[in-house]
Formats: sequence, C-alpha cells, structure tokens
Amino acid sequence: MSQWLVLGIAIASVCGVVLLIMVLKQRRIGDDDDPSDTPDVIEYMTMMVGVVYAIVLGLAIAGVWEARGAAEDTVRTEAQSLHEISARARAYPPAVRDHLRADVDAYVSYVVHKEWPAMADREEVTRRGTDLLAQVRADVTDYHPRNDFEARSYQPLTDQLAVADGARTYRADNAGSTLPGVVWFGLITGAVITIGLIFALQIRRSGTELLMAAVFSTLIALLLFLVWDFDAPFTRGLSAGPESFTGLFPHL
Repeated sequence: MSQWLVLGIAIASVCGVVLLIMVLKQRRIGDDDDPSDTPDVIEYMTMMVGVVYAIVLGLAIAGVWEARGAAEDTVRTEAQSLHEISARARAYPPAVRDHLRADVDAYVSYVVHKEWPAMADREEVTRRGTDLLAQVRADVTDYHPRNDFEARSYQPLTDQLAVADGARTYRADNAGSTLPGVVWFGLITGAVITIGLIFALQIRRSGTELLMAAVFSTLIALLLFLVWDFDAPFTRGLSAGPESFTGLFPHL
C-alpha cells in the first residue's frame, strides 16, 4: 500500500470520527446550554496536555529523524569501506586481486539488487548476503603477504573489512522499527487523550469550530504518520537507499 494512501486514509478517518462525535454531541446539548460555562480548569488542563504531548511528539520525531540520518551514514560507511578494499587490493598479485574484487562486486551487487528489496519486505538482512561478506573476509584473511609491500596493505584491508562488517551489523539491527512498542502505545494514547479533550470544551457546531477541530486532528495524524514513516530507516517512505553503493560501484 502506498505511503500517501496510508496517510490519506489515516487523516480522513481521524477527521471523520472527530467531526461525527462533535455533531452527535451537539445534538444532545439543550437550548439552555451556555458555552461560557466551561470551567477554567478544563481549559487549563487541555492546554497543559496539549503542550506535554507536543513535546513528547517532537522528541519522537527528532529521535526517528536522527536514526534515519545514522542509517544513511551507516550505508555510506559500508559502501566506502568495501570500495577501499577493492582499491587497496591493487597491492596484491593479479590473480588474488581480481578474485577479491570479484567477490566484493558480487556482494555489492547482491545487496543492491536482492537484499535491499528483501529488507523492505521482511525488515531483515539475508543469509546469502552474510555468506557473501564472509567470502570477502576469507579472501582477505586467508592470504599471506609475500613481501613488505603486501604486508603494509594487509592491515588496512582487515580494518576496512571490520568497518564493513560493523556497518552491516548495524543495518541488520535497524532493518525494522526502531521505536519500541511501549513508545507507540504512549504516542497513540496521548493522541487519543489530546483529541478527546476537544469534547470537554463546550464548542458549537459552527463552521469555524468544526474547521479548527479538523485541522487539529489532521496535524496530529500527520505528525504520527511522519514518526511511523521515519521509524524504519531502511524500509519505509524516505528511507536510506543503496545509492552509496551504486555511486561507488557504478559498473554493477
């Protein structure tokens, strides 16, 4: 399902429920009801709950946005380290160098064309990708340098391999949702309470009041959608893609 379709359905549903409840509530109010009778404490509590929820929602958005930025940095780091391995392999004999570069290209090609779509579908990395990176590790660590020039290249290669492996591990750990379920429970409960406090105010069925209620509900639905969209930094909406790999390995 399209992300924008999800957003449209969520906003339409929230606004429809809020407006329907307001209209039904208005029909139950007698003609002698006075809107100015709303206690000041209710207005104060509505304001305070709104402020507290806005702070919590802002922190959630900042957290998932930071996680998305970290995901992009991780992809860039993984791609750069593999590119360095391929470049530094020039110090090795042609047969060893070509074999190592071929295995690096095989891993990168698989990540871009196979593993990334699988991450979007199942929110996890694949066993095949892990095996391909293990083959690159074997190529690097199993070779015994024959002279000082090759020995000086051996340690940087192993260092870059460790960086690539760490970046892949981070990508595997964050392939799915980054916010725990209890946080989502708090965000959704807070949204329900905040919107529900609208009905504690004695607002009427005028066009202005209905419009303000709809705009307020739409804003909360939109912000929750942004949190949900950024919550999975590799799989949803504005997610971190494999562009860093394709940029450094344009021949694949």
